[in-house]
Amino acid sequence: MTGRLENRVVIVVGAGSIGPGWGNGKASAVLFAREGAKVLAVDASAEAAEETVSIIRDEGGAATAHVADVTDPDQVAAMVRHCVDAHGTVHVLHHNVGIVRVGGPVELAQEDWDRAVAVNMTSCFLTLKHVLPIMERQRRGAIVATGSISGTRYTGVPYISYAATKAAIAQMMQSVALQYADKGIRANTVLPGLMDTPIIYQGLQNAYGGGDAQKMVEARKRQCPTGEMGDAWDTAHAVLFLASDEARYITGTTLVVDGGLTAKYV
Repeated sequence: MTGRLENRVVIVVGAGSIGPGWGNGKASAVLFAREGAKVLAVDASAEAAEETVSIIRDEGGAATAHVADVTDPDQVAAMVRHCVDAHGTVHVLHHNVGIVRVGGPVELAQEDWDRAVAVNMTSCFLTLKHVLPIMERQRRGAIVATGSISGTRYTGVPYISYAATKAAIAQMMQSVALQYADKGIRANTVLPGLMDTPIIYQGLQNAYGGGDAQKMVEARKRQCPTGEMGDAWDTAHAVLFLASDEARYITGTTLVVDGGLTAKYV
């Protein structure tokens, strides 16, 4: 590792993994720590957050677990206060939160729509609300959100709440980027494509192959120009780049990590 985030304080919201293996947030948190950052690993699951922190500490990195429901304004405020009390500031915010509810406008229950909006979109608004004043005072900060190509293209699965909220995330980042561009703050979005991460095994099987996970995996592979899905590390390396000083003149943009998939649908 090259120490690209040496002595930086990073909050990763959604730093755990929803199931066995590597989710995007978990890989990003570990990669941040490998590059010298002090990581506050935030997740709704204490077990998931602690697992990520354990990996980081076993590798000699610095990380602390924090449990929060980031749809709750008070818990988000407490999360940011905890980070500042422990480390003095926040240099990088990585928002990596998202749930998938399959269904179009007719099939999807309103409570599932409301939940997706709260988890995927409102949580980003709340973290921005509490982190941006800190970054503005120090006139320095990098924000990276995890969006999805589903926010720009129809990928074959009718999950309107996921598509709409991930599209909104990218626009939120662009708005923040321009509002704060002269204050030393950058904001960008990574758009993963069809990735082989634990979240796809938590609700997408029925959209591919009638509940058969292997059929789902094979169908998703066939969609990809490379013949293979990406993984969490592909996303994490893109996130790291945008969080680092190597991307100092990149703001308000989206970085697509999809093996060329969206190029098929221009």
